[in-house]
Amino acid sequence: MMAPTLQAPTLKIAVGIASAGRPATLLETVTYIDSLEPHPERIIICVPNLDDAAGLADRKGVELKVGPRGLTCQRNRIIEAASTDMDVLIFLDDDFIPAPGFIPRMAAVFADNPDVVIATGDVLADGILGRGLTQSEAVHVIKTAGERGEKVTEVYNAYGCNMAVRLAPIVGHGLAFDEELPLYGWLEDVDFSRSIARYGRSVRISGACGVHLGVKSGRQPGKRLGYSQVANPMHLVRKGTMSLNRALAQIGRNILANARGTLLNDRAVDRRGRLNGNFLALSDLLMGRASPMRILELSQSSNREMPSPSIAAKRR
Repeated sequence: MMAPTLQAPTLKIAVGIASAGRPATLLETVTYIDSLEPHPERIIICVPNLDDAAGLADRKGVELKVGPRGLTCQRNRIIEAASTDMDVLIFLDDDFIPAPGFIPRMAAVFADNPDVVIATGDVLADGILGRGLTQSEAVHVIKTAGERGEKVTEVYNAYGCNMAVRLAPIVGHGLAFDEELPLYGWLEDVDFSRSIARYGRSVRISGACGVHLGVKSGRQPGKRLGYSQVANPMHLVRKGTMSLNRALAQIGRNILANARGTLLNDRAVDRRGRLNGNFLALSDLLMGRASPMRILELSQSSNREMPSPSIAAKRR
């Protein structure tokens, strides 16, 4: 008599999106995700104001939550909502367009590998590095790339624009995104990845693909981001979720990129504002008062310096 074939359990999958100030982008992305098959069990959206989710209030199958403004705060509200009955939560940026196979590939890896606690997919194109992409351009990139074989490799951290997490260890160990990383939450993905990686594997799934549009609206001014580029890595060093060497290398790359962009008069990115923020944070470090929360004090002065939002690249 042959032994019965063991099948991986079917997991309940939710998609969570934190958004602010980009209702048109959010609506377009949710409409796209809503059209995918298989459909996620739940789509949970968290915004600081219902106006940020215009057009979604009465959308069937979409759950709206209102939470304090800030990526980490909003993602924590999504975790609270999903942890009641879901197994895996896939965080997507409001401008990330997953390939049709993205969600089933993620689900399969989590089902087949109980030790995987966090996963990220392949970004086929990242508009944050240039002018930005439209959804139609993203769909074209996805179709052109075609289906890829599933390959699972170890990774240091997930990329926040597409990040799937197993909810059991989050609930069991009381994990949460660090709400001391305010607003855009620079490096929140590294911090959370290293926290949950204590309880299992952190992987990249090459067969789970998508495109990050890199929409330019709704991003924070350069001075605040520049401050975060220095203060946030040092905050992670103090917490133990980033080594000092890695933090210094990260800070050095950011300062060099901003200095070079300032000298070359880069018009796509507020490099001068970022560089000012870098030096302000360095000064605060020497004075012993650097903190990620300090960017909240820079809001008014930053907005006066730069009326239009600048690009806030998340590429690590």
